[in-house]
Amino acid sequence: MIRRWQKLLNFLHKLSDFVLIVFSYFAAAYIWLILIRKNPINIALQWSHAVWFSLSYAFLCVFLYYAAGLYSSLRAKKWYYDVGRILIINAAVVMLSAVMMYVLRYTDFSRGVLLMFFLISSLAINAKRLAMRGVLNHFRKGGKNLKHVIVVGCGALAKGYVETIRRYPRYGYAIDGYLGTEQTIPDVPYLGTWEEKGRECLARPGIDEVVAALEQEHISVLPEILEATDRGGVKVSFIPYFSSYISASTTVEVMGDCKMLNLRATPLDYPVYAMLKRMFDIIGALLLLILTSPVMLAAAIGVRLSGPGPVIFRQTRVGRNKELFTMYKFRSMRVNSEENTAWTGQDDPRKTKFGSWMRKVSVDELPQIFNVLKGDMSLIGPRPEIPQFVERFRETVPFYMLKHIVKPGITGWAQVNGYRGDTSIDERIRLDIWYIENWTFLLDIKISLMTMFGGIINKEIVH
Repeated sequence: MIRRWQKLLNFLHKLSDFVLIVFSYFAAAYIWLILIRKNPINIALQWSHAVWFSLSYAFLCVFLYYAAGLYSSLRAKKWYYDVGRILIINAAVVMLSAVMMYVLRYTDFSRGVLLMFFLISSLAINAKRLAMRGVLNHFRKGGKNLKHVIVVGCGALAKGYVETIRRYPRYGYAIDGYLGTEQTIPDVPYLGTWEEKGRECLARPGIDEVVAALEQEHISVLPEILEATDRGGVKVSFIPYFSSYISASTTVEVMGDCKMLNLRATPLDYPVYAMLKRMFDIIGALLLLILTSPVMLAAAIGVRLSGPGPVIFRQTRVGRNKELFTMYKFRSMRVNSEENTAWTGQDDPRKTKFGSWMRKVSVDELPQIFNVLKGDMSLIGPRPEIPQFVERFRETVPFYMLKHIVKPGITGWAQVNGYRGDTSIDERIRLDIWYIENWTFLLDIKISLMTMFGGIINKEIVH
C-alpha cells in the first residue's frame, strides 16, 4: 500500500517543484524588472523568452533534484539534507545560465533576474519541502503513512534499532515483529527463529522492509536472508555487527570485484563540497579582514603598550594531515620560557591585563584570518593544538587524531557549545568528530552565527 502512495507522492512532488520553479522565474522577473528596475521591455520579461527560460529552468532543476536523490524516501534524513542540496543545485543552475547567456550573447538579459530567481526558487522549494515534512511527520506520529518492518536478530543491535524507532516516531516505521533464536525484546511480537518462520513471515502482505540486525555469531544466516528477500521482492537493510566503528559519512568504494567500506570518509572528501567550503573561507576571511581592521589596529597598539615583546605571537600547531604550520595570534602574555609548550589557564599569571581582555572577547584570535587566507586553516573547524599536546592526547583520548583529517578552524562546533580553553578534551573531540562527519554548508553558517552572537565571549575572568 505504501509503495503505491509513494509513487503518487513522488509524482506530485516533482510536479509541484516544476510549477514552483516556473512561478519563481516569473515572480523574479516581475519583482526585479517591474518593481525595482522599472524596465518592462527587458528580454527576460518578453513572453516568448520568459516561457522558454522558465520551462528550461524547471526541467533542469527537477532533473538535478532527481539525480541528487531528492525524490527518494527522506524519512530518515535530517531536514537540512535536502535544503543544502537544493541551494547548491539552484546556485549551479543560475551560474550555468549566466555562462550560457554570455556564450550565446544574451547580453540584454538582466542578471538581477537570475539572482532574484535563485532567492525565490530556493525559498519556495525549501518552504514546500519543510511544510511537507511537517505534515508527514504529523501523520506518522498519528500512526499513518508507516513502513512495516520485520527485524531479524535478537541481540544488542536489534534492541538498539527497536529503541531508535520507538524514540523517533517521525521516521514512520512500525515493527511488526522480530525473528531470533530467543525471545529478548519486550513489547515486540516474537515470530520465532529465521529457519522455522523466516520465509513464512516474508510472505505476509504489507511487509515493506526487513532489517537484519545480526550479531557476529549469527552472521552465517545472512545469505539466506538476502536470497529470501530477493525472492519475495522485499527491501532489506543490514546493520553490521561492527556498526559502532562506522561513521555517519562512511562510503562504499569499489576496486574491481572488491567492495570496501571507507570508515573515515567525510563530506569534505567530495571536491564540490571542499571547493564550496574554501570559497566560503576566502570570502568570509576577506570580509572579516575589512570589518575588523580597526579592531586589529587598536589591538596591535594595545599589545605594544602592554609590555615588551612582539605584537604577533607565532606558535607551531598541528594542522590537516598532521602537517605543522605557524599560527598567528595577538600576544596576550608576557614573554616567558613556556609560551610555546604550556597551556593557558583561567588565572594564568603570565597574561597581561590587556591580553586578558583580548582573550575574553577573542580579539587575540583575529590574526588567524591570515592563516585562513594562506590555506593553513578554515574559518570553521576543530581548533589546532601544539605538537606536544597532540602527542599526549593521541595516546589517551579515543579518536583524537581524527580531527586532523580536515583543516583546523578559528572557531568550531565544540567552541560554540562551550568547550574551549581548559575544558574536557574527550567531549571536545566528540563534538569535533560529529562536525567532521556531519558537515554541511548550512552547519558552517550556523556555527558562524553562533560565534557572532555569543561564541566569541570566553569565560575567562578579566583581571
